[in-house]
Amino acid sequence: MSDETGERAGNTAARRRTELSDLRVVVDRIEGRSVCGLAPGDSFDVSCSSRLTIPEGRHFCIYALSAVLPLLPAAQRSVDPDDWLASDEVACPDPEERLIMRIERLGRRSIPTEDLT
Repeated sequence: MSDETGERAGNTAARRRTELSDLRVVVDRIEGRSVCGLAPGDSFDVSCSSRLTIPEGRHFCIYALSAVLPLLPAAQRSVDPDDWLASDEVACPDPEERLIMRIERLGRRSIPTEDLT
């Protein structure tokens, strides 16, 4: 590959950007008994592709978190509205608690592709 071709490829890579949504995961409801200390309205945010933020002084149950984490990268991207990945409800794995979370898309941001994890 010539230097000129390499420079063009490098410039193209430097210009590539990925559109992602920032997300908020909110406890929508608890249909059973709450033992984890969460309540409807508790939440955490995901921004800049991989930054998880929990409001100061709050917590989020690791079991509920484990249920929703694998879906977040897909939720950040545009998907067909009829795709099951477009669903915004996720259930905690504790069958006694029946905690239901809602994934909200807060806004889109354009991130240089090479900055993504």
